[in-house]
Amino acid sequence: MRIAQIAPLFESVPPKTYGGTERVVSWLTEELVRLGHEVTLFASGDSMTTARLVPCSAQSLRLAPHCVDQLAHQVVLLEKVLQEKDEFDVLHFHIDYFHFPVSSRETYIHVTTLHGRLDIPDLNPLYQIYAEMPVVSISDSQRDPLPHLNWQGTVHHGMPRDLYKMYAQGGKYLAFLGRTSPEKGLDQAIEIAQRAGMPIKIAAKIDKADQEYFDTCIRPLLKLPQVEFLGEIGYPEKNQFLGEAAAVLFPICWPEPFGIVMIEAMACGTPVIAYPFGSVPEVMKDGITGSIVSDIESAVAAVEHVSKLDRKKIRRHFEQRFTSNRMTVDYLRIYERLANRKKAPLAVRDGVLNWMKLTSPSSTT
Repeated sequence: MRIAQIAPLFESVPPKTYGGTERVVSWLTEELVRLGHEVTLFASGDSMTTARLVPCSAQSLRLAPHCVDQLAHQVVLLEKVLQEKDEFDVLHFHIDYFHFPVSSRETYIHVTTLHGRLDIPDLNPLYQIYAEMPVVSISDSQRDPLPHLNWQGTVHHGMPRDLYKMYAQGGKYLAFLGRTSPEKGLDQAIEIAQRAGMPIKIAAKIDKADQEYFDTCIRPLLKLPQVEFLGEIGYPEKNQFLGEAAAVLFPICWPEPFGIVMIEAMACGTPVIAYPFGSVPEVMKDGITGSIVSDIESAVAAVEHVSKLDRKKIRRHFEQRFTSNRMTVDYLRIYERLANRKKAPLAVRDGVLNWMKLTSPSSTT
């Protein structure tokens, strides 16, 4: 198939350090190429790929020192996609709803993976208008706030089988990997480690939006004994960081859409101790890949038992469910199903878009 992958411009594909969506786009793109498909990646100019790259900004916007208006680059991205739209059998968007006003009036075959949280009230009026846009969820739980959307399937993230090596023996520290935002639970992770009497190493990104929270709530905690803050790290540093940990702490307090850190830890054979929100019960297998716990006390108790878990079984769970090959095959099924349909434009009726279906099948394959 001739496939367009349209990535956000905030990070390169793959990201240099932190970046979830762009990392998944990279894994998907490279696997599609490996399987013999003709893939074009619309992304920032500092992206690295075996696919054909269409650069839509000179570099990733988060790292661009002189970028003031990020929206301008997003418009350029959309325009470049539209200039080539007839060259593809399917366009796969990863830029949330930004393209909806255009795609709803075009006849190209497209699908959008929604990578973020959907429980934000501001999204309700938007998705009432664009309820028929074909979308994919990254976990079943992600759909809960908006079950009425035109869901084409749930595709759990997957990463290359051999990207991370397994560590047969865990170390003597706990690990936290993620953002320093309140919903990720770094403060809880530090308290869990303190109560368990274990060192904690923190590899975390500080977004501008989280700077005040970090300075007020997190920075004082970094002065506690056995707390080490490493900042952002990338691959392959993450493999060693996760693999040498006794366990990874994931004490989130929000409806996590997926949580890539969980499968990264599993690929290393490292147990995860997580709170049961969002996708956690879908991704983890309690008692096998770690422990799903309800509070700090039960998390501390789980830390005491991580050495009893079989790291080979944790790795096996990753290999069976969360490889990039499995993810890519799931997406190909969706692409092929959509490509076998004739897409009609959406018409606006009283401010609401209505799906106008044609009966003749599509000849595009």
